[in-house]
Amino acid sequence: MNLSSLSTWVKVLAALAFPLLLSPGSNAHDIDITGVARVLVDAYPDQEYRLSIADQQVPPLFNIERILPQRCVGLEPGRYSYRFRCQPELNRDDELIFPWGFEGLVVAITWQDGDNHSGFFQGDGSQISVPLAGLQAGASSALNLASNYLIIGIEHILLGIDHLLFVFGLLLLHQKTKTLILTVTAFTVSHSITLALAAFEIFPLPGPPIEALIALSILFLAREIILGRRNQLSLIHDKPWLVAFAFGLIHGFGFAGALGELGLAANDIPLALLAFNIGVEAGQVAFILGMLLLLKGLRAVFNSRVAAAELVAAYSMGGVALFWFVQRLQTSIFV
Repeated sequence: MNLSSLSTWVKVLAALAFPLLLSPGSNAHDIDITGVARVLVDAYPDQEYRLSIADQQVPPLFNIERILPQRCVGLEPGRYSYRFRCQPELNRDDELIFPWGFEGLVVAITWQDGDNHSGFFQGDGSQISVPLAGLQAGASSALNLASNYLIIGIEHILLGIDHLLFVFGLLLLHQKTKTLILTVTAFTVSHSITLALAAFEIFPLPGPPIEALIALSILFLAREIILGRRNQLSLIHDKPWLVAFAFGLIHGFGFAGALGELGLAANDIPLALLAFNIGVEAGQVAFILGMLLLLKGLRAVFNSRVAAAELVAAYSMGGVALFWFVQRLQTSIFV
């Protein structure tokens, strides 16, 4: 390592004062997904049903009849499930209402004819309503599934600070329109590949090590931005789309953390995955356009001062990424 590179890393280390001001909960978004509960419902003959809760941390339902339509009655519960009967049977006009304050609930149901359907239902802070019309075959069910996962994808990228920092770094690295489009497209294609591989459990990877590698990718990008300002150019400056593609593969496994524990029915995964990925890209495009407009406006007002501000942003980004890397590395080793 030459003196110039050593100087760069010293300055990045000095930027650690910035992330220490951040709140503890702001460093990741893929590690903990317990804000979404999972419930399984199975239909049996004689209009009987079994409801199972897949997560131990979910509060028990002491009175199962509270969540059911009025014509349904609770039966003697099983060891790990609740049982009830509805006369007549449950239909698309019915609704289950769970008294939980979670962010959302995934319900997977197996009807008596063998059809499997699942869906995500958002909570309002005090309860979660599950209309059964969204859990039956038909266009309305598919639309409900797609729209919910589209929203999840948008929220996931816009609230995912680490992914957004990487995209922001790509903006600082190259702001020429053609180069930026190629770079972001390469990032999109690559993280879509690994997102699909992980979601279908073809090549799943544990979350904590992936989170550490994502932080390391941001740290690497921050370093290259700083070196580029000194005209010390490398492959990432000449062909940034190659590096964006490589790191996008890692980020895709990180995105998969939002889908990996949701417990969707197998036949619902392709549509949910497509909608989620479209949502991620929509959020990403919105962020990129917003930042480009902001940078353009700042240049028009402050002119030369923007370059200095971008350099400070690169140092801060590197400091945050280093803080995350150390923290996530500890998690991956000791958890």
